[in-house]
Amino acid sequence: MTDTRPAEPVPGVAGGGRAVLVVLLLASTLGVMGGAAIAPVIELIRQSLNLGSTQAGLILTCHSLAIAVASPLVGRLTDRLGPRRPLAAGLALYAVGGGAGLFVDSYSVLLAFRLLLGIGGAAVFICSTVALLTLYRGNARDRAMGWRTTATTAGGFLYPVAAGALGNLSWHAPFAVYLVALPLSLATLLALPSAPPGRAEPGDGSASGTGAKRGALQLLRRHPKLTALCGLWVVTTGLMMVLAVFLPRRLDQLGIHNTLLVALYGTVIASAAAGAVGLTYAKLTARLGHAVLMRIAAGAWTTAFLVFAFADHALTLLLVPALTGLGNGIAMPTLTVLVDHAAPPEQRGTATSLQATALFGGQFGSPLIFGPLIDSTSIMTGALISAAGTAVILIALFRLKDPARRSAAVRASRSG
Repeated sequence: MTDTRPAEPVPGVAGGGRAVLVVLLLASTLGVMGGAAIAPVIELIRQSLNLGSTQAGLILTCHSLAIAVASPLVGRLTDRLGPRRPLAAGLALYAVGGGAGLFVDSYSVLLAFRLLLGIGGAAVFICSTVALLTLYRGNARDRAMGWRTTATTAGGFLYPVAAGALGNLSWHAPFAVYLVALPLSLATLLALPSAPPGRAEPGDGSASGTGAKRGALQLLRRHPKLTALCGLWVVTTGLMMVLAVFLPRRLDQLGIHNTLLVALYGTVIASAAAGAVGLTYAKLTARLGHAVLMRIAAGAWTTAFLVFAFADHALTLLLVPALTGLGNGIAMPTLTVLVDHAAPPEQRGTATSLQATALFGGQFGSPLIFGPLIDSTSIMTGALISAAGTAVILIALFRLKDPARRSAAVRASRSG
C-alpha cells in the first residue's frame, strides 16, 4: 500500500513549479562531483605539486570530511531560514571553493579551498533535498526524488568527462567545471519561493513535532528509527566505496588496463543503471513500496559483492556495476524519503544534515578501514566481508515497515 494523495504544497509554501524543479535537479547534479570532477587529473596534480599518494588523495576526499562536519550546522540554519537563501549561498561558496583551483599552485591553499567546497557542498545537498521534500507530496515527491537520482548520476558521469577533456589543457583547467554553480546560485534566488521551512501536515506520515526545535543529537535520541537509518547510510556508503576504490585493481587482475574500459566499468554502467531506476522510481514505489525496494537494493549489493569476489572473467564482472547502480538508484531516494518520515517536519533540515554526515562520513572513512584490510589480505577477503555486511543489512530490513502504511493508518484513525 502506498501514499496516493495528490501532490500539494505544504501550507504557507508555494508549490514546486517547473522552474523550481529544474533548478533543484541541476543543483543535485553537483552532489557527486566534489572529487570526481578532478579525479582524471589527480596524478598530474600529484606530480606538479610534488605530493605523496596520501596528500593527493586528500585533495579528492577532504571535502567529504568538511561536508560531514558542517552538515549539522547547515541543517539547523535551513530549519530556521528555509532552503532558498542557504542553497544560494552554498552554491556560491561551492563555485568559489572549487573554481579556485584554476589559479592556486600551493597545496595547503588548495586544500583550504577544497574544505570551503565541502561546506558549500553540504548546503547544496541539504537544501536541495529539503526543498524537494517540502514542495512535493505523494506521487509527485516520489517522481521528483527519482528524477533527482537520475540527475545526480548524470552529473557523476558528465562532469568527470568534461574535466577529463579540459585536463588536456592543464591540470588547472578541470576546476572550471565547478563554476557552473554560480549561475545556479542566481537561479535559486529567482526561482525558489521565499518561504519558511515545511510544517507538519495531518497524517503525512512524518514524526510529529513538539514545537521547540532541538539539536541533532537530541533528534537522534528522540527518534531511534532516524538513528537506525543514519547508521544504515554510514554502513552502506562505506561498503559501496569498496567497489568504487578497488574495482580498477580487480580489473587490472583480470587484464583490463585500458582506462576507457575502466571508466566504462566504474562509471558508465553504474550511472546508467541508477539513472534508469530514477526514471521509473515513482512507478516502482507505487507498486512495491519503500520497504520492499530497500530489500531489493540490499539483495543487489550482496550479489554484486559476491560476483566481485569470485568473477574470473571481465564480462562476468560487468554485473558488478550494473547491480551496484541498481541498488544505489533505489537506495538514494528511498532512504531520503524514509529519513524524512522518521523526523518532525519542522526539523527536516537537521534530519537531512544527519543523512549527509552519515553519507559522506562513510565515504571518507571507508578507505581508511578497507584499504589496510585488503592490502594485508586480498580483494576477495574485503569483498566477502562486504557481502556479509550487506547480507546482514538485508535481513535487518525485513523489520522495516513502509511509512505509507503507517500514514494510511493515521488518516483512518482520525477519520474514524
